[in-house]
Amino acid sequence: MVRDPEPRVKTSLRAWLFQPLPPPPAALRRGPLRPGAFDSRSRSARLTSLLGIALAVAFTVCFVTGLISHFIQHPPWWFGWPSRPVGLYRVTQGVHVATGLASVPLLGAKLWSVYPRLFAWPPVRDPVHAIERAGIAALVAAALFQLISGILNIAHWYEPMPFFFTAGHYWSAWLAIGALLAHIGVKLPIVRSALRHRTPERAPAGSISRRGLLGTVGAAAGIITLATAGQTVAPLAPIAVLAPRRPGTGPQHLPVNKTAGGAGVRDAIFAPGYRLTLTGPGRTRNLALADLAALPQHTVVLPISCVEGWSSTGTWTGVRLRDLVELAGVDPEDAEAFVESLETRGRYRATTVPPPHVRDPFTLIALRLGGEPLHPDHGYPARLIAPNRPGVLQTKWVGRITVRGMQ
Repeated sequence: MVRDPEPRVKTSLRAWLFQPLPPPPAALRRGPLRPGAFDSRSRSARLTSLLGIALAVAFTVCFVTGLISHFIQHPPWWFGWPSRPVGLYRVTQGVHVATGLASVPLLGAKLWSVYPRLFAWPPVRDPVHAIERAGIAALVAAALFQLISGILNIAHWYEPMPFFFTAGHYWSAWLAIGALLAHIGVKLPIVRSALRHRTPERAPAGSISRRGLLGTVGAAAGIITLATAGQTVAPLAPIAVLAPRRPGTGPQHLPVNKTAGGAGVRDAIFAPGYRLTLTGPGRTRNLALADLAALPQHTVVLPISCVEGWSSTGTWTGVRLRDLVELAGVDPEDAEAFVESLETRGRYRATTVPPPHVRDPFTLIALRLGGEPLHPDHGYPARLIAPNRPGVLQTKWVGRITVRGMQ
């Protein structure tokens, strides 16, 4: 009878995974690797567990809201985003940025609570221990990358990032959340035990207690949130000392990310021969600014909500996109519109407006803001404004709209 070799293979693999590795030379035990290099009396498994839970919640919220923003900007075939409520994206992206910034002191405290373990001796005990430490290294690297790149994006400081921020931030988010889930799976028994059994405070005299540290970290996270939330919550604007944008600032009382001069469109938008080209199946119309102004005008109150977390509300007046779609010979109830800017380059010089937003009466090709003609930096002579969309997709300086039916 031939025996199944699988049990022997499993036994051999298990033995190899848990086979102790040769001890490293004692001469390497210097600096942080020397015995007693760290006084860990202020640290405990319970402290690390509580910080880890808070950080895991913040990272999970940040991941989910960031995923929503990415899918809105780069939608897969199965993803759909509604046009109502009009301020939903304002909330999800505001929460995304707020939780990301609040994670900074949480991550710092979490790393402080565990960093002596980075110098544990021996550095690697066996192959399983090596895999676990590699996973922790990936988690720490991805978490630091997420927070640092996110802060640089908020500040519009892209020089230190030799990559496209959106792609790098998106893929490293998957790495961070995958490493986080694996880490939770490994450490869950330790966390349960630490939370079940309270340990007495062992902080030396003159040092901060566990409760004091948790209170300090929570206060730091709260202060950071309050000092930045004013970029989207208007009543908090006076104390938003850390916010790069604030409601009410900029031309026509709205902030600006890209100016007409920066986009290189000033000559095109003021050209006497400006026309908005409207194309549908078998027909094309060239509409001058006077032609657009002669069409029925509608006024809506909508926020501009940017991926950096700031938002501000404006009163917009212009032509409903659904009316232009109908003018192009397409039923607006089931149509999409490809809106292009007069910009000649740029990743976001054009956007596709899906059917839910095309048929929404709040979606405009706006000509006026606050009762005045659009400022050049806000998209003069015409711009897209639609409910519940990121500001980066609210195309400015519109030069062409191509309409097609979905049936």
